[in-house]
Amino acid sequence: MTTEPTSTPTGSPTATPQAPDPAAWARKARGALTRYRVMAWVTGVMLILLSVELVLKYVFAVNGYDAEGRHAPVLGSWIAFAHGWIYVVYLVTVFDLWSTLRWRLGRLVTMAAAGVVPVMSFVLERRVHADADARVAAALAPRA
Repeated sequence: MTTEPTSTPTGSPTATPQAPDPAAWARKARGALTRYRVMAWVTGVMLILLSVELVLKYVFAVNGYDAEGRHAPVLGSWIAFAHGWIYVVYLVTVFDLWSTLRWRLGRLVTMAAAGVVPVMSFVLERRVHADADARVAAALAPRA
């Protein structure tokens, strides 16, 4: 009695790779886009708060100085820490969207920089959203 394989092994040259399912990819891309959009807005708001804090603290010295002679926090020292950790989560969402849509490296760098330049995350989020929506729509469009 001989046993013959019922399917072709995936490592053999005669195996045909499965074509990616456009609907599954579109769901993944839309999920990554939604996460990116939320984090772009949260990061942008926190960056504006951080910028206001820094201007009030160092330019206008609003709360003066503490006992050690350092500038006293205006809105709270938690803003810098919160923005730092939120930025890390933002970078994860940026990488997820970038790798899902397979954009060029320059797009990744620009999206990452948007989290440290005030207001840039809002502007870039609009453009990234439009580009990603167009890409997902093109993937779901029926082929002629």
